[in-house]
Amino acid sequence: MNRQDFPILEKTIYKKYPLVYLDNGATTQKPRCVVEAMSHEYYNVNANVHRGVHFLSQAATDLHEASRETVRQFIGAGKTSEIIFTRGTTESINLVASCFTHAFMKEGDEVIVSQMEHHSNIVSWQLAQARCGIKIRVIPMTDDGRLCMDEYERLFNERTRLVSVTHVSNVMGTINPVKDIIRIAHVHDVPVLIDGAQSTPHFAVNVSELDCDFFAFSGHKTYGPTGIGVLYGKEKWLDRMPPYMGGGDMIKTVSFEKTTFNDLPYKFEAGTPDYVASTGLAKALDYLSAIGMDKIEEHERHLTRYAIEKMQEIEGMHIFGPLGEHISEHDAVISFEVKPLGATPDTPYIHHLDMGTLLDRLGIAVRTGHHCAEPLMRRLGVEGTCRASFGLYNTLEEVDTLFVQLEVYRSQRLTAEYAVVCRCLSRQMEAIGESQSLRWWHIL
Repeated sequence: MNRQDFPILEKTIYKKYPLVYLDNGATTQKPRCVVEAMSHEYYNVNANVHRGVHFLSQAATDLHEASRETVRQFIGAGKTSEIIFTRGTTESINLVASCFTHAFMKEGDEVIVSQMEHHSNIVSWQLAQARCGIKIRVIPMTDDGRLCMDEYERLFNERTRLVSVTHVSNVMGTINPVKDIIRIAHVHDVPVLIDGAQSTPHFAVNVSELDCDFFAFSGHKTYGPTGIGVLYGKEKWLDRMPPYMGGGDMIKTVSFEKTTFNDLPYKFEAGTPDYVASTGLAKALDYLSAIGMDKIEEHERHLTRYAIEKMQEIEGMHIFGPLGEHISEHDAVISFEVKPLGATPDTPYIHHLDMGTLLDRLGIAVRTGHHCAEPLMRRLGVEGTCRASFGLYNTLEEVDTLFVQLEVYRSQRLTAEYAVVCRCLSRQMEAIGESQSLRWWHIL
C-alpha cells in the first residue's frame, strides 16, 4: 500500500497540522484508482444499463455485471445471482427485515439481535414489529463487550425465525463468534443475517465458509464510493422473498391485472442502479485484493495492539471492548474515555465532545458520540465515547501522535479559557448540529 494513492492524506488541517485520519469506522478514504475509474466511466461509457441495445448501454452493462462478479469472488459467494446491489448496509438490512418478515414471519414470531447492534439492525426490526407484530429478543453481553453465548442459546424457541447480528462492533471493535452463532442457529433451522460493515474492510470474509444466509456490507467503508452496498443472500431464501420495491428492471411483464417479477438478483434491484458506483466498488475491492486481506489484517491488528498498549499507559484511561486475554477478539476500533491529570476516583471523565473537538484542532480526526448505538451506550453506562478507528493506510507514527496529544490535553497544558470555550462550543454543537456550529470555530 502506498499512501500516495490517497491524496487527501497529504492534507493540512487548519493550515497547521498534518491530517491524522482515524475515523475509518465511519468511512474510509478512496484510492486514486477508484475515483479515476468512476470518472472514466462517466466520461466514456455513461448510459443506462441492461435494456439498451446501443454500444454505450452494452458497455455500461458489461462493467456493472463484471462488478457483481468481482463482489462475488471477494466474499466467496457461489453465484452472482446471490449478489444484490443496494445503497449500503442499512438498506441491505432493511431489505431483509421487510421482505423476510413478509414471507416467513407472522405475529408473535421472533428475531434475535444483540446488545451491540448498530441502529440499522435495531430500527429495521422495530419497523417490522410495528407492521406485523413480531418480537425482538436481545443477546446480552459481558462488561468487557463480548456476547453471552450461553444466553444466546437459551433465546431460541419454536417462534424464532431469524438471527441478525453484527460481525464486528462499530463501537468496541469486538469480533463476534459468528461461526458459532450461525452453527447454533442452524441447529434450530433458523437462518442468520450478518452485518459485515465493520468486518469486510479489515479481514477476509468468505460467506460460503461462514455458511451465513445473508451478509451485508457498504462500499464506502471498503475504500469505495458512497451510495452503494451489497446484500448477499442464499438463493433458497431470496427466491421465496417478495421484492423490496417495484419498478424498472425488477419486472419481466406488467399489466394492470398482474406483474411477473424478474429473476435474481434483479428482482431486488428496482430502478436505475448506480452502475458507476458499482464500478468504483469493484475497483476498490480489486485494490484490497492486490494488497492482500491477510496483510491488511496483520497491519491493522498490529496498529490496534500498539495503540491499546500506548493508551493504557495513560493514567485515567478507560478503553471499551475486549482486552487482556481476549484482545484477539478486538479489531481495528478503539472507543475510550479519559480523566484529566490529577483526577480522583470521583472525577468525571473528560466529555467526549470536548476531547474530539480538541483533537480536531490538532489535526486528528476521531469520532465522538453514541456511534449509532444508543442501546449499547446505555449498557456501557455512558453518554458517548471517543472512537479511533484504523484503516490500511494508518501508521504507528499516527498512533504516537494520538497518544502525545491525548497526554497534552489531559495534562491541561491548554489554557483554562480555551477549555471553557471548547466546552461551550461542544454544547452548541449538540444543540444546533455540527454543520451549523462550525462557523464558531473561526473565533479560535
